[in-house]
Amino acid sequence: MRAQSVFFLLAATTALATPQKFTSGPARTSLIELYTSEGCSSCPPAEEWLGALRDRPGLWRDFVPVAFHVVYWDHLGWRDRFASKAGTEREYAYAAEWGSGSVYTPCLVRNGAEWRIPLRGGMPERSTEKTGMLTAELDGSRCRVKFLPAGDTLGFYEAHAAILGGSINSPVRAGENEGRTLHHEFVVLVLKEAPLHDGVAEIFLPPPDTTNGSRRALAVWITRRGSPAPVQATGGWLAQVP
Repeated sequence: MRAQSVFFLLAATTALATPQKFTSGPARTSLIELYTSEGCSSCPPAEEWLGALRDRPGLWRDFVPVAFHVVYWDHLGWRDRFASKAGTEREYAYAAEWGSGSVYTPCLVRNGAEWRIPLRGGMPERSTEKTGMLTAELDGSRCRVKFLPAGDTLGFYEAHAAILGGSINSPVRAGENEGRTLHHEFVVLVLKEAPLHDGVAEIFLPPPDTTNGSRRALAVWITRRGSPAPVQATGGWLAQVP
């Protein structure tokens, strides 16, 4: 093996072994959630809007976008390969918290509140509310989360961590979007959670299918136990595809 090849192999091995760390500021970083489905003809414009956040300067600093694909469209002609029971249950938990008897797609949620904005020109605003410092360190499949709440040191919190996929092209062969190739960004591929003990939690994230797009990101957020609404969020692009 040539010396140059050895150098690049060692460099890649070192990079893969280096933990990646993401930290919020003391002000709230908004969690922007989209509930969507490949079987819904109204969803592509909302997904296009969410995907455009990739080029906004406030990404990861001011807001963290995530797309949950839901399962309740799957029996209507097209089974969405990204749909998950966990994401669907999360939307139902929001509906219950809002006092609503139904769920729908596309549904946008900002910091736990239903968010109806114009998809043309509407962008997340930077928050000045101080909610606490959140740090997430990903080392292989282990994500260590630390949260220091602002002022309110009491209460029970849960940490949620997701591996997101991007640059995903998905041809749809049936259902309302039949014949279209849909483009997805910030898709939740893996989602796990754990309670915080003394402000710390460890979450193990299994690697997602590497065929699902070329980009990966980590999204982490904190909730009060019993509520889906986020208190603080952080995240960022991952240097390597897991």
